[in-house]
Amino acid sequence: MYKKYAVVILVLIALTSCTQDRSIEFSSQSLTEKELSYCKDKDCPEVTINYVEVFGNESIAGKINNKIKSFIYQSLLLGEDTTPTAKTIEEAATGFIEVYYADKEQFPDMAGEYFAEISVNEIYNTENHICFELRQYLYTGGAHGYGTTTFLNIDPRTGEELSANELFKNKNEFVDFAEEKFRAQQEIDKNESINATGFTFENDKFSLPESFGFIQDSLIFVYNQYEIASYADGPIELKIALKEAKPFLKID
Repeated sequence: MYKKYAVVILVLIALTSCTQDRSIEFSSQSLTEKELSYCKDKDCPEVTINYVEVFGNESIAGKINNKIKSFIYQSLLLGEDTTPTAKTIEEAATGFIEVYYADKEQFPDMAGEYFAEISVNEIYNTENHICFELRQYLYTGGAHGYGTTTFLNIDPRTGEELSANELFKNKNEFVDFAEEKFRAQQEIDKNESINATGFTFENDKFSLPESFGFIQDSLIFVYNQYEIASYADGPIELKIALKEAKPFLKID
């Protein structure tokens, strides 16, 4: 009898341990150019990186951290290379600054220093869905800088990215619903062209940005500058209440 109870207890401990192993936690991290050894004796251009690091289950946390770091590496990549080679955030930031000095040497009359501001924030967290907001703003010469906002939806049980097909029951029906919301927000009559007020949707057909996020009570879509309007118009945001979007969602 005692042996039987002992086996049950061991099984419960094992199950509890597995559950704990699947849990993950978040820690806020930051880095600026002042912390780089490369900038110890140099007046480096400003680089500010604020991001979330994930801890807990090693496999799951590793997958999520790799996705976050990949975004940061790609954001800091300048020049002709299209694939980051940096192995750390410090190395990626140093590479950005090295390109600035190389460009400055080649073009000594270049106006203004380069500038980079990058952030990754956890903005939504449920048992089966985490959403991160990814922002970048860079100035690398010219009349103005350029920034983007995208989102990363993750299954916290696996660390894998959640696709639109995994989040929406019928994406085509949702796009039609979202168009109604967009037209109402932008005051475009349903009988008018979607580009009637100056937007530049391809083939005059409404579409959602590829990236979308979740916040506490809403779905959020951000059209970055140049996507559907001019730079001067800035980013264009569409929010849809989760309670309204619920019939189209598979989770949450």
